[in-house]
Amino acid sequence: MNQPVDARAAREAYYRQIAAKNMTPLWESLAALVPERPQPACVPAIWRYDEVRPWLMQSGSLISAAEAVRRVLILENPGLSGSSAITQSLYAGLQLILPGEVAPSHRHTQSALRLVVEGSGAYTAVEGERATMHPGDFIITPSWTWHDHGNDASGPVVWLDGLDIPLVRFFDCGFAENYPQASQPIARPEGDALARYGNNLLPLDYAPRSLTSPVFAYPYARTRESLAQLAAAGAPHAAHSYKMQFINPATGGYAMPTMAAFVQLLPAGFSGAGYRCTDATVFHVIEGKGHARIGERDFAFSPRDTFVVPAWASCALRAEEECVLFSFSDRPVQRALGLWREEST
Repeated sequence: MNQPVDARAAREAYYRQIAAKNMTPLWESLAALVPERPQPACVPAIWRYDEVRPWLMQSGSLISAAEAVRRVLILENPGLSGSSAITQSLYAGLQLILPGEVAPSHRHTQSALRLVVEGSGAYTAVEGERATMHPGDFIITPSWTWHDHGNDASGPVVWLDGLDIPLVRFFDCGFAENYPQASQPIARPEGDALARYGNNLLPLDYAPRSLTSPVFAYPYARTRESLAQLAAAGAPHAAHSYKMQFINPATGGYAMPTMAAFVQLLPAGFSGAGYRCTDATVFHVIEGKGHARIGERDFAFSPRDTFVVPAWASCALRAEEECVLFSFSDRPVQRALGLWREEST
């Protein structure tokens, strides 16, 4: 039914009057504020590494790692232009470090994860311990820990950064601090954290410093072996095939309090059922070629590509050859708040 002209004019005059008092009527925006189902601004997208890499390498000739602090090309979701975000709650970017460079030490409230994409021999140092990088390695930088990166190798090294920057920005609780020197002092031998906490053992005096895993480097060689063992032991899941979650070995929970990280193996010829969940998810292809059907769109992917699945968008994975996919999302936050949902499609 059309609203009478006089009534419409009266309401519009009323809205203008209350706007001057910094108020607005809920009934005009209720459907958008409390939707029947998620309506994400985030859209499906893919960044093909062969197309991105030349631009990333060109950045190495334009600015140094020291000057940039972090030489990164942000993967910005087309639906979130200007936000420096790949989903509503997550940031992603590709970071380049060249031989001989050091990305200076700092710390910040935001938690970070790294997935090594290309090259070996660079390192990340976290709170006095270094981890040498190899393709496929998963590395954590917990909130408010000193960290720097360096490259002692002969070639460029690239990794995928994932951070909870938009989430921290939403809460207005971001802090940052620079270390007095470019590199922090090394206090422990490489592999110390993995030896102490990564073998189903804990030191008797272990006292957690945070909710983040005390293991900060998860070598891909170990991950790949675990996936192979899982695949040999039984049939694949209809949607995920063989999928595992990176955990905090001290608790068995998520490796990070704000971001979950996963890895999955798709055998050659696997054609997965559709699946959707409320946590928008960033995928990175470690190995293999295949397709991701996200909603009505089909994305062909190859090694080192990155793609994003929006919240509550159906995704079906298909493997042309054996594939290994890494992924991360904000699932720990949604689970902690009782918001997370999933379903087959």
